Amino acid sequence: MELKVYNINGSETGRTITLDDSIFGIEPNEHAVYLDCKQYLADQRQGTHKSKERSEVSGSTRKLKRQKGTGGARSGDINSPVFVGGGRVFGPKPRDYRFKLNIKVKRLARRSALSAKVADNTMTVVENFSMEAPKTKKMIEIANNLKVADKKSLFVIENQNNFVSLSARNLKNVKVVTVSQLNTYDIVNAANIVISEGSISEIVRVLATK
Repeated sequence: MELKVYNINGSETGRTITLDDSIFGIEPNEHAVYLDCKQYLADQRQGTHKSKERSEVSGSTRKLKRQKGTGGARSGDINSPVFVGGGRVFGPKPRDYRFKLNIKVKRLARRSALSAKVADNTMTVVENFSMEAPKTKKMIEIANNLKVADKKSLFVIENQNNFVSLSARNLKNVKVVTVSQLNTYDIVNAANIVISEGSISEIVRVLATK
């Protein structure tokens, strides 16, 4: 499959780039995409949630009333979960939400997500570009020229460029990542993918079947 190459002014360069069908033209595996997105979101969770159980609540441990003969339900101390201010039953505890996912599944998920974007015509290839200083206004101009400013857009560049990243940092709908930072969730979450021309070969190298 071939895509036209644009410049940052939104004009066609007259050149095309051939995409590797093993990366950008496969039948998307939705379950692999689901698993990779689930792992990414799980990794973001701190897992520091905690509520106090009855043994951790501050209060007297004196038995409130005798066990039998009152005509009511038996009760222990004031820290019992049945009383207001008592401990919580089976409350949340700190835990690690991370789980293992095979690298081949992760590669398949990223290939599937990229292939889906190509099939939906929501992927744009641009010439390699850089900035000499961080300029948010310039990034807005580029997004407008490429007609991706009105929706969530993911810009994929070959190497880390701090000026480009800083220029997009204050923009709600624009995110800039390098090929090494590219993940399935960001691809799926973006309505438009803008990939620099030099990133294509690097993506193929990283996601090639091994």
